[in-house]
Parts: sequence; structure tokens; C-alpha cells
Amino acid sequence: MPETRAIPFEHARAAFLEACALDVTTPKPGNVSTQSPGHGMDAAQFLASADASLDALFARGAKVGQRILDAVTRTRAAVGCNTNLGIVLLVAPLAAALDATGDRPLSAQTWRAATDDVLSSLDLDDARLAYRAIALANPGGLGDAPEQSVHAPPTVGLREAMRLASERDSIARQYANGFADLFDTGLAAYQEALPRAHETAPGNPAERAMLNVFLAFLGGWPDSHIVRKHGLALAQSVTLMAREQHARWHHTPPAARRSASDPQLDAWDAKLKAQAINPGTSADLAVATLFVARCIAGAVSPRSHRPDTTGTEPVS
Repeated sequence: MPETRAIPFEHARAAFLEACALDVTTPKPGNVSTQSPGHGMDAAQFLASADASLDALFARGAKVGQRILDAVTRTRAAVGCNTNLGIVLLVAPLAAALDATGDRPLSAQTWRAATDDVLSSLDLDDARLAYRAIALANPGGLGDAPEQSVHAPPTVGLREAMRLASERDSIARQYANGFADLFDTGLAAYQEALPRAHETAPGNPAERAMLNVFLAFLGGWPDSHIVRKHGLALAQSVTLMAREQHARWHHTPPAARRSASDPQLDAWDAKLKAQAINPGTSADLAVATLFVARCIAGAVSPRSHRPDTTGTEPVS
């Protein structure tokens, strides 16, 4: 097991920007990418959103709710639409947990424990601030609920409000379960995608890791964004197709893969966009996973802290 160390603050910020860049440089079925705009948005808006939200998400000592509201406010001012609410909701408590780790060595285990501590401390003020952010982002259907709807003032803390929504929303579930899906499913898929010592493959290993994580989430359970927009039955059909495509892509010999792209996945991407189907929640979870993975890689690597988008490093 490699030794771990604390990571510089600037490395965490760079890892976030890198994960957001990989979100759009990696062709993922149904998602906006540099190769394929969609859903009335393009890659430039997502990159601008990452830049706009960076300082708010990584504001030292800020409450989670304040990070969320400030990030959404700045994103809205920059691009005029909701491009990254899910990413913001996921990264805000993770960034706050990084603050809490201080100078302690960073590993998946220490970060996960610190994140659960942050989630346990979320209060009514965090809920009020987050509700304002969700209302400002105005995502269709998100926040509509029989209990603790964002259209009324909250009466419970943010974690409890998210717990009430966790059965129908995968991002809310992370608040309830301590980001178990990210630290278990997400990081395992990232680790699985790392090239083995005997393997050679063209293209960008980081993009292949992003695609593997995305397909693991999309094939793991119905995407919340698709459920809200199109209903559970269609979302389940997308999940089944994701499992089939993931298995096929995963078993393609590494040397035959071109970057993260694949003709069958490209065709599926076009079909999903033609039907206005966007697996946005799976993409958000993948971005948060890559952020965590790249931070941890920096904590165990003897190399420079400068992020490397052309390769991957092991996660402890």
C-alpha cells in the first residue's frame, strides 16, 4: 500500500477542473461533449460553469449550503442555465470534508469518514441555502416532493431533507448514505479502468476511466434525471442498454479502443439526444468520482501535483 500524504489546496482545485473537463472531452452517450452538443447546450458552457463555480466550492471554512448557493449563483451569471447543479451538490460536501482533513494524509477511507462527519453536521441553515440554490437553478422536477419541497421553507437540516428524497434521487442518496455509491461503485470502476502493466492502448486513459465510471453508474440503477423527465420505465430501459454496452465495450481489447469513444456508443449517443434523453445524474456522479480519484492519486503519487490528463494513477 503506497504511503499517503495531504494534498495541496491548489491540487484539489485543479483536480476539480480536470474532472469537469473530462466530463465534456469524454464522449458519453446522451451527454454533452466537445464532439457532440445536445439538449440546447454545448461543451463551452460546461467548462465556463466549472470555472465560475470553482472559488465558491473551494471557499475555505464555508458552510456546505453557502458553497452550493454561491456556486449556482455564479454559474447562472456565467452561462444563464443549469449546467452543473448536480456536480455542485456532490462536490460541496466533499470539498468541505477536504477542509476538515487539514494536514492529515488523504486516502479514500479518511476522506469518506470526513465526508460523513460533514454530512452529519449539516443544519437548517444549510438546507435554506441549498433550497435557494436549487430554486435558482430551476431544474425541471428536482425538489418537487410531498415532504420538504424546495418550494417551501425547510424545517429540517439538509441531510435529513436529502434523506427524504433519497429513494427517488441518486444525488440525494449520497447525502443519506455518506457517498457510498461514489466511494464504492465509482472508485471501483475507476480502478478497474486503469491500464495494467502489460496493456497498451491508444488515446487517453483518463477518458477511458471517465467512461467506465459513467457506464457503471448508468448501468447500476435508473438515472434520476431520466426518471424525472421521462418516467421509470424508459429510465430502466436505458439502464439495461447501458449494461449491455458497458459489457461489450469493457471486453473490447484495450489496443482496439480509441480513447473513450466507440462507434456503437456514438450511435447510441445520437439516438438518446434525438429523444431528448440525458443521463445527467450518472454524469454528475462520474465527475465527482473522477475529482475524488484524481485528488487521491495526487496524495499517493511521488510526481508533481500538477494534474495529468493523459494518464491515470492508482487510488489507495
